[in-house]
Amino acid sequence: MSPVLAGVLQLLALIVALGLSYRPLGDHMARVYSSEKHLRVEKWIYKGIGANPDTEMRWPAYLRGVLAFSAVSVLFLYLLQRVQGSLPGSLGFVSIDPDQAFNTAASFVANTNWQSYYGEQAMGHVVQTGGLAVQNFVSAAVGIAVAVALVRGFARSRTGELGNFWSDLVRGVVRILLPISVIGALVLVACGAIQNFAGIHEVGQFMGSSQQWNGGAVASQEVIKELGTNGGGYFNANSAHPFENPNGLSNLFEIYLILVIPFALTRTFGRMVGSLKQGYAILGTMATIWLVFTGLMLWTEFAGKGPAFELAGGAMEGKETRFGISASAIFSVATTLTSTGAVNSFHSSNTGFGGGITMLGMQLGEIAPGGVGSGLYGMLIMAVIAVFLAGLMVGRTPEYLGKKIGTREIKFAACYILVTPALVLCFTAVAMALPTPGDSMTNSGAHGFSEILYAYTSGANNNGSAFAGLNADTQWFNSTIGIAMLLGRFLPMVFVLALAGSLAEQTPVPETAGTLRTEKPLFTGLLVGTIMIIAGLTYFPALALGPLAEGLAA
Repeated sequence: MSPVLAGVLQLLALIVALGLSYRPLGDHMARVYSSEKHLRVEKWIYKGIGANPDTEMRWPAYLRGVLAFSAVSVLFLYLLQRVQGSLPGSLGFVSIDPDQAFNTAASFVANTNWQSYYGEQAMGHVVQTGGLAVQNFVSAAVGIAVAVALVRGFARSRTGELGNFWSDLVRGVVRILLPISVIGALVLVACGAIQNFAGIHEVGQFMGSSQQWNGGAVASQEVIKELGTNGGGYFNANSAHPFENPNGLSNLFEIYLILVIPFALTRTFGRMVGSLKQGYAILGTMATIWLVFTGLMLWTEFAGKGPAFELAGGAMEGKETRFGISASAIFSVATTLTSTGAVNSFHSSNTGFGGGITMLGMQLGEIAPGGVGSGLYGMLIMAVIAVFLAGLMVGRTPEYLGKKIGTREIKFAACYILVTPALVLCFTAVAMALPTPGDSMTNSGAHGFSEILYAYTSGANNNGSAFAGLNADTQWFNSTIGIAMLLGRFLPMVFVLALAGSLAEQTPVPETAGTLRTEKPLFTGLLVGTIMIIAGLTYFPALALGPLAEGLAA
């Protein structure tokens, strides 16, 4: 079987699996966030944290819950790393330095999972399971909660109430993420992923030196790492490591886990606003971009020129032979069009255009299908922008789902789409202008610039993958990328929740003959065009200096 045909078959199998999951999972999540009943275990949690799950919150109160919970999470994870040397199960590892502890705490709480350390050489069992894995669950649940609050803003009227953050948080973990993770972990163990609490042991000799590996609860962390679009691996090689991702079947399953909730949330959106067709329109937009990016990545990785490419059958540098080009390309697009950041190959070794595709996927805002929760609310913000542009073209007051998009709403949407590019481009410019950060670049020229641009793109967009050529374990990068991750995660949430509150207060506008039909393919095309134009105008100059220059010079 040719590698290209193998890639097509894998893509078809993935689409079938996602299609079979779309309806039941989407409907289940809609029921979870619409139910008035609380499970017994949820009541215990509410009692333990002192929260009343039946109290409705307006957007400022909902935002305070998000920020307070996240701030406590950052502090807890930071302190856990700082005292690691005194904890049992530390495997003899010392406490983490302050700058790296801050970076890691910010990273995992922000659902970014950027790692400037070697996981198997730095983190013991307690920090891995009691710190990092816990944040993989709750940071994903925070993202879904914010998305659901925005959906309620569209669905409700004449009220500013968006639900209860603590209820949404707990339900996301208990009813969605935990059950799927238990089943997924069993699947990964069956595929060969390890799950233990073994210590460090010698596995053999290599080039005169002993090889040592430590075990860990890898399968259980791997499943929520992908399902929650987190991405932080137990080992430095991430999903290229055979303990995390043993074979082609586990690789396809992990890609499925990355995509299943973000795609299914579009049906949840349709259910909650009372129009499944609106959900299908958002799904069509996401799927179109994902398929186009996947096709482009496969083409550019197979179409390389030169003897090395021809002998290997494509761009095999930096890729695992057990996966090959097709599985690596599909994985790379899935992980960068979502906020996952897990890798089964090294993006720095992609062709120039291939590296640009992964970077552009993040710069779109990771909305196709995007992160768990963040993909949906990011796409809905873009839908608001698209409706506004359509209104300007036809001279009508823009409306979306029966809500007027006025000055206030468009200001919130505009602020949302400006925050992340400002963080990425400003931090990249400062890093390139100062003498010290440039010393961390392994490469010079366009590829070296791409390393730094990719790092801040990944951090500010809460992705977490790296170009793998940048030494990011410095005080400068640990501090600035940590700040970019926190601001890139929580500043947009401010504008999302403010928009949700503004929409929920409105009186529905009746549909007329002149109303833009946002459930039609025409709107899907408009939305795709809006997304590409906004990202293109924002990032094209920077991309031209990095991956585009490298690709054209090849």
